[in-house]
Formats: sequence, C-alpha cells, structure tokens
Amino acid sequence: MNASPTPGTSSRKGLLGGRRDARGLRVVVTGASGTFGRAICAELTDLGARVIGLDLAPRPDDPVEVLACDITDDTDVPTKVAAAIDKLGGLDLLINNAGIGGPAPAELPPGAEVRRQLDINLLGTWRVTAACVDALVESRGRIVMLSSRMAVMQLPLAAAYGASKRALVAYADALRMEIGTHVAVTCVYPSAVRSPIHDSTAAAGLSLEGMSSYEPLEGVVDKVLRAALGRRVRRDLPTTRRGALEFFLARHLPRLTDRIVARTLATRARTGAFGGAELAAGVVRRHTEKP
Repeated sequence: MNASPTPGTSSRKGLLGGRRDARGLRVVVTGASGTFGRAICAELTDLGARVIGLDLAPRPDDPVEVLACDITDDTDVPTKVAAAIDKLGGLDLLINNAGIGGPAPAELPPGAEVRRQLDINLLGTWRVTAACVDALVESRGRIVMLSSRMAVMQLPLAAAYGASKRALVAYADALRMEIGTHVAVTCVYPSAVRSPIHDSTAAAGLSLEGMSSYEPLEGVVDKVLRAALGRRVRRDLPTTRRGALEFFLARHLPRLTDRIVARTLATRARTGAFGGAELAAGVVRRHTEKP
C-alpha cells in the first residue's frame, strides 16, 4: 500500500504555487463522466494524481477509469467505493461532484423530480462520503463538496435543487464537526455554468437565461483544485468575485438579495419570458393579473 500524504507532513512538502504536490494523491471523483467531473479528473491526472471516478453512465472516452455506480443505491455505493479504494491502495481526496438539476416550483407538491434531486444531490453524496470516511480518516485526507450559489441564494422555480444544495452544506457542516480533527471539508459554490444540467429546466420553459450570469468551466475547476490542493484549507469557496459578493450578501443581507431576485422574476414573468410554461403558470398569473 502506498504511503499516504497527511496534513502537516508529506502532503505539505510538494507545494507549488501555494498548492500541495498532487503527484501520487489517491482521489475518487463522483459524477466523473459529466461536464465538471471529466474536467476535474483530467486536471488532477495531469498534475500526477491517481484518480478513479464513479458515475451512473461511464463513457468510453473518460480521461480516467470510471466505475459504474448508482449513488442512490445503498448496496452499490459501498461496494463500488470499496473497489475504488482497493484499486488506489487508500484514499486521500474525495470530490463529491455528482449532481442533477431540474424544474421544481416550491408551490407544487413534491413529486418524483424533487425526490430524484434530493436523493442524488444530498443523499447520494452522503452515501459516498460515509463509505469513504474510514479511509480518509486514516490518511487525514480532504473532502470537496460541489455545492451551488443556490445553497445561499435561492432562485425561483428550482426549489428542489436549492434545497438539496443547502442541505448538502448543512451535511458538510455536521461532517466537519464530527471528523474535522482528521479530515478537511470544503464546500465550493459555482454560480451557473453552461452544461447539460440545465437542459431539463430549459425544456420546461424555465431557462436560467436572465436570472444568472454564466461563468467559465475552467474557473470552477480551478477553485475545486484550490479546495483540494491549497495550502490553506477553506471552509467555503465561491468560484468568482461576483459569486463571492452574492455569497456575502445572501449570508448577511438576505432581504436585499430576496428583493433583487424577486424583482428579476417579476420582470421576466411580465415580459413573457416563461411563455406557456405550465410549471410557471402560478408565478405568471400572480405577477400579471390586475388587482
């Protein structure tokens, strides 16, 4: 078994440009065949890390070995995580990247779409992390959680995604309290990146266009690497300056951010941005009906 770098010892010796030397780090990445996952795996591999991915649908051209794993399955997760850790000879870094989005207005009863997002974004991450805890405690490793700006600043018509990401942060906070003596836990907060995660929302007529400013994928990957390899362990890490400002305002001036989002929603509803979207019918009606 390879010796594992540990905080304060060998993991600190290869710092380049304020980062730990990634060479030899044993890494598991969930959602490894998706837009974020492939980019993260490729970057870590280029830096010399040994990476194994987990994904429901691995692709033949994935940049690393990816094990087929359903993170909503209580049996499949520990089996595949154990296989990944065995192949790596231990575990130094877990990147919980797997996640999905989709339309889910808060005013409607929770259905299959809501349950699917909660099961993958929150409980799937919980399952994988629990299966990795012993190995990470042994190596004094790190966990990086891909959360979202919506964990602190909710956007309308996507309640399930925001709720799942806010709950993910609460889970990370609890985890940090329990294993933080041995394992660092960082939440990364991207805003919006153009990727297939938005396809189902756009198909339902609830596009994010006009509600969010998109950021480049490369910036998100860079922040994930900073969380994973940085000399300083960060608790929370927004991915852009604008994201950092939104994070601050949402945390400290929530009424202000509520007003900004509500005003933007009202404008979109009144100008026909939601077209005939059935899921937005209530919002449109309330913003366009005469008193």
